[in-house]
Amino acid sequence: MKATLFGEFRIETPSGELVVLSNRRAALLLAVLCLAPDHSIDREALARLLWPDRFLAQAKASLRQCLLELRRRLEEHGIDCLRVSRAEVALAPGSLECDLFDLEAGLSSDDPEAAIAALLAIGNRPLIQGPPLNPEFEEWITTRRDHVDAQLRAAISGAIRNSPKATSERLLEAARARFASYRTFNRASHQARIAVLPFGQMDTVGGNFFLADGIVDELSTRLAGINGIALAGRTSVAAMIEKGRTLTQIASDLGVTYLIEGDVRRDEQGISVRMALISGQSGTEIWSDRLSGSIEDFFDGRRVIGANIIAAICRALGLTASPAPSRKMTRDREAYALYLQARAMIQKIGVEGAFAKGIAFLEQALEIDPDFAECWTALANAHIMTAAITPSLERVAQSAEAARCAERAIALDPGQGHACSILGIHEWTRFNPARALEMAFEAYARDPNDADVCSRLGSCLLYLGKSREALPYVEEAVDRDPVYGRNYAMLTSAYLSLGEIDKALAAGQRMADLGTPAIWLALAQFVAGDLRAAERTHYNLRSFLGTTLMSPPGVAPMDDAARDAYFAFGARGIYSGVQADRAAYCQMLGGLHATMPDPYDSTIAFPAIAMGHSDLVMKIYSECIHPSNMFILMSLWIDIDPINRTIRDPRFMDFAERIGMVEAWERFGWPDLIPGDPRRS
Repeated sequence: MKATLFGEFRIETPSGELVVLSNRRAALLLAVLCLAPDHSIDREALARLLWPDRFLAQAKASLRQCLLELRRRLEEHGIDCLRVSRAEVALAPGSLECDLFDLEAGLSSDDPEAAIAALLAIGNRPLIQGPPLNPEFEEWITTRRDHVDAQLRAAISGAIRNSPKATSERLLEAARARFASYRTFNRASHQARIAVLPFGQMDTVGGNFFLADGIVDELSTRLAGINGIALAGRTSVAAMIEKGRTLTQIASDLGVTYLIEGDVRRDEQGISVRMALISGQSGTEIWSDRLSGSIEDFFDGRRVIGANIIAAICRALGLTASPAPSRKMTRDREAYALYLQARAMIQKIGVEGAFAKGIAFLEQALEIDPDFAECWTALANAHIMTAAITPSLERVAQSAEAARCAERAIALDPGQGHACSILGIHEWTRFNPARALEMAFEAYARDPNDADVCSRLGSCLLYLGKSREALPYVEEAVDRDPVYGRNYAMLTSAYLSLGEIDKALAAGQRMADLGTPAIWLALAQFVAGDLRAAERTHYNLRSFLGTTLMSPPGVAPMDDAARDAYFAFGARGIYSGVQADRAAYCQMLGGLHATMPDPYDSTIAFPAIAMGHSDLVMKIYSECIHPSNMFILMSLWIDIDPINRTIRDPRFMDFAERIGMVEAWERFGWPDLIPGDPRRS
């Protein structure tokens, strides 16, 4: 018989005649067998899977009746494939052909043309598509889908590597229809790099009204959804405005070709908006327009920034406008104003109390409009940022709250890619990196133009040691947010893991030039062999303590002398290369881990990884992964002594299995430094 496993399950005779199975459980029973054609399946397991709500004796009786009906229906079409015993059920060897086997055979052959056709044919249809049967079966089929897709990804990657360039490009294009992980950043397709600057606002009516921020928000969102446009991240744009740069300087610093600037006027008659497209190189105006409308126009579907404006900007850029993205916004003016205020507060990284105020504004907005999807995403982001970059003893709980908000956002608006990326972060705290990476890829599939989504996918891959695969996403995040120091930390770490030392030094230096604590620059200098420079860079971090470099939560502030002594001691311990200094600092870290209110803080985790203190590294991450210390995991994969002592520890694979890394590798491919499970070799 011939089976179609992708999409709706179908069975045909060798001549192409459709076999109609009206009993849904009979069809699913046959589908289960088709997914494991070379194995017998226990009858009791099948009964529990298909009839979990019945007593076992009843379920077995239902299975017996179902098998009789299925065999009779197949035999009516001349198909004799079932092999049934008292204990097991199986398919007769060689009795099945199906689309999955055809695809796998094509990928393993010397000529993958058949695989390309098969990939295009199945598209993104899931395995055994259909309405839910019961929770047990849904859990089982979800696991099988993940397993099959992981095997296909591995086979596709191998076929791409082994095929001629033209064939591999066609294979990659076909794979993109199914797998977000193949939708990598393509710089050639982004002809126009744009930064939308904050608009000015002149208001003769008065009141706390944020029209200009709202118009910039809507304009940015619409432009970000257009093929051919790469939009600079809001974080970098805000940083440039604070520095008081000219338009051409802003364009140069952000690496953009065009700027959009404008202003909004509000009076009793309504609002008037002026906007202009500016050449980043010359500062001259390429296109401009002035439009007006009522306040109701703006809040009722954001019609002020409509299709005509987007189309006009695209024509000026030589692009074709794609349909505007669907957004689940609010029509309530007060809720929207609170949302915009909150987002401005959350961008103030390093300002004490800013995140708390932002969260309060967002919660007020949601009290007014609980169906405001983007506000739920913003609240999820505020909680995850609080957990990641502020002193906190509740980081895992804050991550869980972020996940709750993200789930609410997605329920209201499935297009919320940013919310998916936040769910991915939380999965790490649950020791489920396989699900974390799955959510990160899903976020990128839903919203590939969001700088934070790119960054979080890149970082998730780095945590798992997949630096080569991570690099395009990290580079994309840097392209979108070129003055955000965190992205350069990721870029430095990726280059170090790939052995690109000169590039790592340049990325680390850029991190320092932006005024960000240059932790990874010190690491790059150490790897490059310049131990004195690494010590000096680490010691200079002391000036950031308590501001952009957070103090450990629950620990009393240090005076200047104690702070300087601590950083000097740490610099020698991590980077001097003197064994006595290393041993002394390892002993101190052990004491801090035993006594600090947060024994898993990044101030312990980072030096433990950098010094290859494998006992402490595995103890910390076996007990608690939270949004602050998980960022340090990307440095685990730098293949130089002593950093690599952890991944070369004989206990490392068992540790990696405990925290879920092995499951992620088996599904998504093994890390650059570990081509397969060494325990099985």
